[in-house]
Amino acid sequence: MSETLVYHNTPPALLPLYGKAVLPKKTTSTEAIRLPELSAQLLCAHTSSDDLRQYQRVCGFQPSNHMPVTWPHILAFPLHLKLLTEKAFPLPLLGLVHLRNSITRYRAIGLGEALKLDVYLSGQENTDRGIEFDMVTQASSAGSVAWEETSTMLFRQPEKNARSKAKASPPPLETYPNTKEINVPESVGRQYAKVSGDSNPIHMHALSARAFGFPRAIAHGMWSKAQALAIMEQQDEWRVSPMRVSCQFKKPLFLPGTASLNWRTGKSGWDYQLLNARGDAPHLSGRIEWL
Repeated sequence: MSETLVYHNTPPALLPLYGKAVLPKKTTSTEAIRLPELSAQLLCAHTSSDDLRQYQRVCGFQPSNHMPVTWPHILAFPLHLKLLTEKAFPLPLLGLVHLRNSITRYRAIGLGEALKLDVYLSGQENTDRGIEFDMVTQASSAGSVAWEETSTMLFRQPEKNARSKAKASPPPLETYPNTKEINVPESVGRQYAKVSGDSNPIHMHALSARAFGFPRAIAHGMWSKAQALAIMEQQDEWRVSPMRVSCQFKKPLFLPGTASLNWRTGKSGWDYQLLNARGDAPHLSGRIEWL
């Protein structure tokens, strides 16, 4: 049975949802888990100018008369968290891994434009690593979809990992002609959490990250993607037009740290990657397609 949670002008409060996020959930084998048909709507999402200015500052976007391409993700985050902490959702929130993200901007969205947000779960797949599923978000205005996002999540299962075949060596890393070094401060996880609402402990402090097996805090994947886009959109070849920007999240970016944005331009699209300080492994890689 499907269920849609509807909110009118105010998204669900985050603090009670984080309280639910730490509650344990009993999980069975991958084959026995079926994700429910859950969805949520926010009928009128308003852009807060103060929040948006802070987001632009933290991610490096320049002031503009339209929203950054990643901003609707932030507007929809309370709906994402609401679905992932519902009693009917069988997987624990802490420990979910964000594998991939794809955003399609059908048109630029003006500042102050009211949006209707729809979020739903889709695409469950049992893989060698565990359960993968999609969280799909749509932002509509005047009855038409202006922006759409698919975030692919992974719930790891140890018995699946143990049975997985040994991974093949990755292909040689291709480097692109354009490069910009990025110095990432230790505080960026907390800064991004303040403007996004995403307060996962692995991003906040080294101490809380160690409780989840990380030696230091790691940067949010969506901050890394936004930072890369903020730099590339300042290039002369950038187009404010319909676009699809996708990426795969790979090795964590530990805080503080240094990374290198590496990209190449083309008529139909750009390829980009955020590399580690040595330039021999990617934190993320992706492509921008002009539609």
